[in-house]
Amino acid sequence: MVLMGHRRSKVMRLALPIMLGMLSQSVLNLIDAALVGSLGEVALAGVGVGGYAMFMMTALVFGLSSGVQAQTAQRTGAQCATPAQPLNAGLLIALGVGLPLTLMAWWQAPLLIRLMTQTTDVHSVAVDYFRWRVVSLSAIAMTLCFRGYWNGRQYTSLYLRIIVGVHVLNVFISIGLIFGYAGLPQMGASGAGAGTTLSIFIGLVAWLFVSVKGACQQGFLQHLPSSQQIRQTLVLAFPHSFQQLWFAAGYAVLIWMLSQIDTASVAVGHVLINLSLLLILPGVGLGVAAMSLVGDALGREARQEAHRWGWDALGVAWQLLALLALPMLLFPSALLGLFFHQEALIALGRLPLQLTGAMIVLDAAALVLAQALMGAGAQRTVMMLTLSMQWLLFLPLAWWVGVVHEHGLIGIWLVQLIYRLLNSLAFLWVWQRRRWASPL
Repeated sequence: MVLMGHRRSKVMRLALPIMLGMLSQSVLNLIDAALVGSLGEVALAGVGVGGYAMFMMTALVFGLSSGVQAQTAQRTGAQCATPAQPLNAGLLIALGVGLPLTLMAWWQAPLLIRLMTQTTDVHSVAVDYFRWRVVSLSAIAMTLCFRGYWNGRQYTSLYLRIIVGVHVLNVFISIGLIFGYAGLPQMGASGAGAGTTLSIFIGLVAWLFVSVKGACQQGFLQHLPSSQQIRQTLVLAFPHSFQQLWFAAGYAVLIWMLSQIDTASVAVGHVLINLSLLLILPGVGLGVAAMSLVGDALGREARQEAHRWGWDALGVAWQLLALLALPMLLFPSALLGLFFHQEALIALGRLPLQLTGAMIVLDAAALVLAQALMGAGAQRTVMMLTLSMQWLLFLPLAWWVGVVHEHGLIGIWLVQLIYRLLNSLAFLWVWQRRRWASPL
């Protein structure tokens, strides 16, 4: 019992900085919305559309983080003298992929944004905002590599310190550029994009400084990565990036479905989705911690220990997510009253919000074990399972139940509850089969 408590406390110690860092990102998004919202609904809508387009671009390089982290954790566990070699490969890929994507996206920004909105004034704001943001794509990709390396070495508190510092800078820089304070140009909504990009580059410099100081002896920037190392990193990064891209697209399809029902369903669904994405962050953070612990154990060829780390992280996640879900289950009207003032919208969202609370708990196994499997190098398995369940099961069934048979928002959310349950059961099955339990 004492040993179990020690293991779970280690999971929580590694996961807590990651969770707080992710939470700070969500808080920053709310602050940005409040700042831009003071400029009017057109500016807010434009930044929302531009921000979603940037999210899709970021998804294309997101897999670099897990690819670098999985390799670093296993090399650390195997006591390899150069655990930073995957970081070198990741940084080279980040530049090789990020720069062409940046140029293409900046050039084709009007066309890309037009796919998301045809409103002229919103389109104009969104294009300007997106162009400022997409300049930072290579810096984001490189930052993901640094984050993956240091998380793989189990220095997760470093991620928290840097990301919080970057977010604080972002707020002050964005305020100055949006409203023209402190002698800065008054850029309006575009200032939010410029401020975010500038803070990301400052954060990249911080990561580089820390890594030069603390990782050179582990092989950082000592040699060019081999073609085999680059290929291995790409093999691990591509499935996760592909998964993130289509997972995000799935939410766009879900919003479109709700728009086929009525405007009220879109409004309530948007709030429910954002609440669920916020409250699953502890599960994701615990999963990222499990990724490092599983990779480290497999590097030492401790397969049984790696398997146990997945269960330890999942046990903590179930307890934490159940606690977070309680207010949604017990006080749905009070929570919805924070977002809506019309009783009709609160009534519409009451049962779906309770279903969302249940989903969060049911989703724990998928959230944690997906990350743990990536620590074992099973990114392709995670991608195939996640996307097939979302695109072949949930979305078609949600359309059939909610739109075709006119069961509306409640019907779609009931389908989503079943989908989350089946998705978690599938990940539990894969985890218990242990076909992943071999080092990279």
